[in-house]
Amino acid sequence: MSQHPSLKSASKIRARRNVLKRFERIDLLKERGKWQDGDRATGLPKTKSEQ
Repeated sequence: MSQHPSLKSASKIRARRNVLKRFERIDLLKERGKWQDGDRATGLPKTKSEQ
């Protein structure tokens, strides 16, 4: 039996993601200088990835 196309391995799927995970957003905010250690991780401002 062949494998369904939607079950491709993760290494073959390289689409640009529209939504960042929380730790990725915090890293991006740190790079931009808009995040200080001790800030709350809830209610983060919207960010766009730089891919």
